[in-house]
Order: sequence, then C-alpha cells, then structure tokens
Amino acid sequence: MRKFLTYLLATLLSVFTFAEAPYHIGVITGTVSQSEDGLRGAEEAIRLYGAADKGGEIVHVTYPDNFMQEMETTISQMVSLADDPKMKAIVIAEAIPGTVEAFRRIREKRPDILLLSNSPHEDPEMIGAVSDLVVNPDSIARGYLIVKAAKEMGADKFMHISFPRHMSYELLSKRRNVMREAAKDLGIEFIEMTAPDPVSDVGVAGAQQYILEQVPSWINKYGKNVAFFATNDAHTEPLLKRVTELGGYFVEADLPSPTMGYPGALGIQFTEDEKGNWPKILQKVEKTVVDKNAGGRMGTWAYSYNFAVTVSLVDLAKNVLDGKAQIDDFDSLKEVLVKNTPGAEWNGSNYVDVKGVEKDNFYLLYQDTYVLGKGYLKMTEIEVPEKYFSVK
Repeated sequence: MRKFLTYLLATLLSVFTFAEAPYHIGVITGTVSQSEDGLRGAEEAIRLYGAADKGGEIVHVTYPDNFMQEMETTISQMVSLADDPKMKAIVIAEAIPGTVEAFRRIREKRPDILLLSNSPHEDPEMIGAVSDLVVNPDSIARGYLIVKAAKEMGADKFMHISFPRHMSYELLSKRRNVMREAAKDLGIEFIEMTAPDPVSDVGVAGAQQYILEQVPSWINKYGKNVAFFATNDAHTEPLLKRVTELGGYFVEADLPSPTMGYPGALGIQFTEDEKGNWPKILQKVEKTVVDKNAGGRMGTWAYSYNFAVTVSLVDLAKNVLDGKAQIDDFDSLKEVLVKNTPGAEWNGSNYVDVKGVEKDNFYLLYQDTYVLGKGYLKMTEIEVPEKYFSVK
C-alpha cells in the first residue's frame, strides 16, 4: 500500500509539474551511431531544462539511421511534434533530406511554432523559406582562414583532398576555389588531389585504405611542410593517423571536433563521464597528440559544432519565446554559442545566395581553431577579405 501511495504521489507531482511547464521545445537528432554529437547536445538540453515527460521543456526524438530509405517515417516523426499543444519551437540538429517537407507541413498545422535548422542537406533557398532560422558551418570564410591557419602553423603547401560528388556541391566547390585563391595570395602552393568516394564501390574501408597508402608518397613528394584537408569525414581518420606518424599538418576537419577522426586514428577511448564533456575530451586528445610528438601540427575546434549548435539553438529559442531576443539577431546567436563553449570564440556572417542576395535568417558560423599543444589561433578575430566572398 505504501509503495502504491508513493507511486501515486510521484505521478501526481509529475503531472502537476508538467502542467506548469510554460512551453515545450522539440529537438530532433540522429542516433548515437550516426550523429553522436548532436544527440549529446540534446541530452545536454534535457539536463539543463528537463524532459517534457518528466515536467521539463524538452521533447527529444531521433530520426532513423537509414533516413533516406525511410523518408516518410522521418517526416512523420518530425511533424508529430506539432501535435503537442505546448510545442512552441523545434530544433533539428542536422536538417537531413525531408526536413523541408516536414517543416512545410508543420507550418500548415502550427504557424506559431518556431522552426530552427542546422546543417541543411537540402537546397538553401528551400530550407530558408520554411525555417525561422538556418545555421551552417561557414565554408566560405573558412576557405580563407584554414589556409591562413596552415601558414601560421608552418605549412608552405596545402593539399585539398576530395572527389567529384562532393565537388558537385555548390558550397564545397566554392570553398575549394576560395582555398586555391587564398593559397595563391598567401604564397602557399595549392595541390588538388582526388581520392575514392566512400559511397562508391570501394566503400569506406577502401577509401580509408587509399589514404593510408598514399600519404607516405605525398609527404615524400611534397615534404613535411604540407597541410592536408579532406572534404569527407571517412578520409579524416587515416589522414590523421599518417600525419601523426610521418609529419605534415592538419589544421581541422571539414566539420571539426576533438572526436572527429582523432579517437580512431590515435586509439583514444573515452569513459562515460567524459562523453559530452568537451574540455575533458580535448584534454585527453591533446595529451595523446603531444605524447606522439605531433603537438603544434594538428588542430580542431575545441567543442563539437553539432553539440554546441544544438544546445545553443535551444537556448536561442527559449530566449525568443521569453521575449529576450529576436530569432534572426546574430549577436543573440553568438551570445548563446559563447555561453555553451567556455573559452572558445565564434564568428560568422549572413549567407549570400548565388544571385548575391543576403539572407537575413541564414547564418554561416565558425569557431576559433585550436592547435593541439599550442592553443587557440584567434582566427575569429581576423577579418576575411571581402574578395573571397565573391569567388565563384
């Protein structure tokens, strides 16, 4: 009887607290196997503001790993959040294909819900039209800043590694062209290299094996002062492994994070209390890199982009709902990003489409580069010359 009364009291308390929650914020992420950093960001939001089913504000859902094959299921999961009458904002940690249609349907049902998108996979014009705010890593500014960072680290050559599929993407090909132009202006030799596409017949294993086999010959040909950059995550791990062993520089990954490539390349394992704790993760990665005599030659962002942006978009949504901020105000966005990444700085600018039109609700972001064994490079304080934003 006592157990029953305790359970009943707990249930009533939960229901009462739930009723008092001012609003709910939906957070959509991939699973731990596909998008761990975004999922950790959702977990952090739940830690800060509580899960809605326990009286808090956050409703977290994950989309299927094979979202391309289960598109309608993915869309339905997103749209179902709008059935919650207290839902006032939805944050998607990675706006995978299907997000545009899902947000369009949500707009029809609940035009009062704020819709925030990160890292869109679909056309920028389309995702911008259905979202209140869109953010994406700043490929254009970073095209200049990564090359400049490579020179500051000691490189005199810069190798861009990619494949035709990636170079068919507007932002990726434009970044490559910016990198080439920056290298010329900064007096660095630019080298363009093609590697196997991990989604081709060779698969991830074949693509990674190619990098492992080719880096020694590349360093033999171009010397140890070459900086490497790969557009694909699968190429990053073997690249880091060989740079650690043989020399060369690695400024940062396509989507930088201390967990991007470094754990697999260097045999680093994290305990449960370290997962999602970015200062601890960075400290462990940095110690390993320095111990392997690669300090000063390898970099990253101190905090995962997807983790930081997921939590920060929740914070921004809360501030907007509480009347403390405007959804498209960059200073408000930067404020929550800095709050969630102590020690790191951020910068960015509005996205400008192919017609030269600046989008008020679409921001390109970047975090300061952290060189392992050296510290921050203060790249966010550098003004990127205007000419690079007009490179086609």
